[in-house]
Amino acid sequence: MTVDVAIIGGGVSGLATAVALTRQGRRVVMLERQVTAGGNARSERIGGFLMERGPSAIAAASSRADAISGLSALAEVRCGLGEDVRRRYLVRQGWLHGTATHQMAFLTSDLLSVPGRLRLMTETVVPRRRGTGGETVAEFASRRFGREFADRVVDPLVGGVYAGRSDELSVSAVFPALVALEREFGSVALGAIRRHLRGGRMPGSRLYSWRNGIGTLPSTLARELGAAVRTGVAVNRIRSRGTGFAIDVGPAGEVIASTVVLATQPHVAAQILEPIDPEGAAATGGIVAPPLAVVFLGFRRSEVAHPLDGLGFLSPTSEGRFLNGAQFCSTVFPGRSPDGYVSIAVYFGGGRAPELGDRPAEELVDLARAELRDLIGADGRPVLARAHH
Repeated sequence: MTVDVAIIGGGVSGLATAVALTRQGRRVVMLERQVTAGGNARSERIGGFLMERGPSAIAAASSRADAISGLSALAEVRCGLGEDVRRRYLVRQGWLHGTATHQMAFLTSDLLSVPGRLRLMTETVVPRRRGTGGETVAEFASRRFGREFADRVVDPLVGGVYAGRSDELSVSAVFPALVALEREFGSVALGAIRRHLRGGRMPGSRLYSWRNGIGTLPSTLARELGAAVRTGVAVNRIRSRGTGFAIDVGPAGEVIASTVVLATQPHVAAQILEPIDPEGAAATGGIVAPPLAVVFLGFRRSEVAHPLDGLGFLSPTSEGRFLNGAQFCSTVFPGRSPDGYVSIAVYFGGGRAPELGDRPAEELVDLARAELRDLIGADGRPVLARAHH
């Protein structure tokens, strides 16, 4: 087989790349080791419950998301946030603290101390940064909003959304819109207000998914690609050949491609690159990808005391909890649990506690149950308990 582009890795990144190139008229093949495409974006129906094995939503403010949602097969089954998402919850001093979801809620909530709220209000007069070096999320948030807001709000947000550490991740990579507001307007708050008055988008986003979960996205993209998707194919070796590459795919033969796109996990990409680019392989292999685990629990509604009236909750590092946070799945999107039941996903590991991401499933389920019993009064025995690494 000879193609213009061979894409190795059939997750959402690989699929989206393949679709974009195919629409440009390129001859493309996508090679995926697993028997189905989609990577971690997998949804599973279990007795009336819908479990997301990886990501669970799309950010509506993303231009890429807008292009994806334009596919008619996706637009017809798209669903927005549930009507009961009314509050945001953070763990503080061992219990869940709820605030409203509007932009000014942190100024009126006692989640922050009075000095913390006063410091937050001074963001509009904090000078813009003059340096050229990069900042971490923690450094940016502390400088603009104060250390208390950075620790209690931004740190758990990074842990929940990215499973990372705010003192390690680059703010330009994670929150580029906030950096752009400071650069253009000198203040994040003033910039957001002025952009809103001009009809622009605020630096936030609504979330959406599809009736049968996030797995709808890769399955739809794979259908559009048709025969260009080859699953159950393992890449053994790549070698240079003239102006392109020859890809050894074992019993499936050989693929000749002018260009190769690696859309795999870093350690896999490093192995593939080693024979043809040792320096690139070393750099790729140095990318840290800590393990993450999700525990999905289904309960009878009567056995959970909390109203579950939000997206879920996040936990700051300073709280010393095992979990990064949890999502109230049956509240966030419709059709995630049967009538009379609720579903909750609990996240462990990532950059904050990588050792937890590798713990056995039974141990993770026990940890999740203990955390939910303490934080939301989930006293009953779950009718469904699954863990995915």
